Amino acid sequence: MIAVPRPNTERDQMSSTRSNTSRTRRAIDERGFTLIELLVVALIIGILAAIAIPSFVGQKGKANDASAKELARTAQTTAESYGAENGGSYVGLSPTKLNEIEKTILTSSSTSGAWISSASGAASEYTVTATAPSTGDTFTIKNSGGVVTRTCAGSGGGCKSSTW
Repeated sequence: MIAVPRPNTERDQMSSTRSNTSRTRRAIDERGFTLIELLVVALIIGILAAIAIPSFVGQKGKANDASAKELARTAQTTAESYGAENGGSYVGLSPTKLNEIEKTILTSSSTSGAWISSASGAASEYTVTATAPSTGDTFTIKNSGGVVTRTCAGSGGGCKSSTW
């Protein structure tokens, strides 16, 4: 007896239908993200940025103020050296004299760093003032007869209640 091919049976048709259905599902599963999913991700990123950006905005001003404070402290040490070299007198103290003793002290306005905007001295006292580049805040150290006071003026993050 010769085997004659049988026409497609129901079982063959069901198997073929299952195979087509699984291919269709796989195509749907692999199609990518929907527009709604992408919008939700963009919304989440926007919310996180709105929270994070304001906390970074004032950081540059605070860093410049910290630089000016450090420079004022360096100028204070340099003024003490100047006084020691002049028998305890601070007469003649100026930004130029401070720069002659300590070359890292800037004495003119600069966008790259803080500078000593004023320095003066008398017999037993001196005052040095450093200015921050971007905020314009000033930080002053005054030594009057051994009593040191620190004051500041400005609205930057490094000057709270006129002292530091």
